Amino acid sequence: MRLALVLHRETCPCDDRGRRGRLPVEPVDVPRDQSVAAAETVALVLDEDSPLPENADDVEELARRLRGHISRLGLVVTPGAPALRGAQQLASAGVPNGYMPSTVHLIKLAEATQALVATVQAHVVPAKPTRRRRWWKPQLIVLCTSVFAVAFALLALAASVPRA
Repeated sequence: MRLALVLHRETCPCDDRGRRGRLPVEPVDVPRDQSVAAAETVALVLDEDSPLPENADDVEELARRLRGHISRLGLVVTPGAPALRGAQQLASAGVPNGYMPSTVHLIKLAEATQALVATVQAHVVPAKPTRRRRWWKPQLIVLCTSVFAVAFALLALAASVPRA
């Protein structure tokens, strides 16, 4: 059973004017992997449990999100990749009029985005995490022993100096 996209919008948080249906804004300091975000949007269109778009506005919104993912993933993929060219051609075409043609275009756009995500994940090598240098943290007994040894050495040095 498919749920309406309107029900999904009602669960989204409101924007500052109180209108529903806007996409939630994420903080700037939280980086998201672009391929994961694109895969989530593709899942909204292609999954069996995803709701069908009810009107032209829903189709246009999903198509706009997929176009944005294609443009952002295009920066990561090599410029001559066939998946990128096909996705860019579909993204540059406008959404046709009518419910069925626009839904078919949306599905093709989602499939092209899915292929682009697969290309990105296949060719991009994840960066090695930089290992922070860990400093040796001495235990308290080591510190106490070191201070005692230095104090004893200074005492022995002071005792060996002749008094004049």
